[in-house]
Amino acid sequence: MTATQLRKRIQQRVKALSVNRLRTADDFLAYLEAREDNAATRELLAIPGLLARVRKAQRDAAAGRGVPFEKVRRDV
Repeated sequence: MTATQLRKRIQQRVKALSVNRLRTADDFLAYLEAREDNAATRELLAIPGLLARVRKAQRDAAAGRGVPFEKVRRDV
């Protein structure tokens, strides 16, 4: 089943729910969303040295060091 098909099926089921069940479904979806975000964050933080490189890039950007986007992409 494709993602589009799943979304349609879920929408049909949501239409049939009472307000109390909608609240429960919303809470459950928020939980799943948070778990998805946490998993993605853990995956990124597992990359050796990534956090240090991001912090250095933020410092460089704040100090005005870097290359303007227009010089990287001449076609924009």
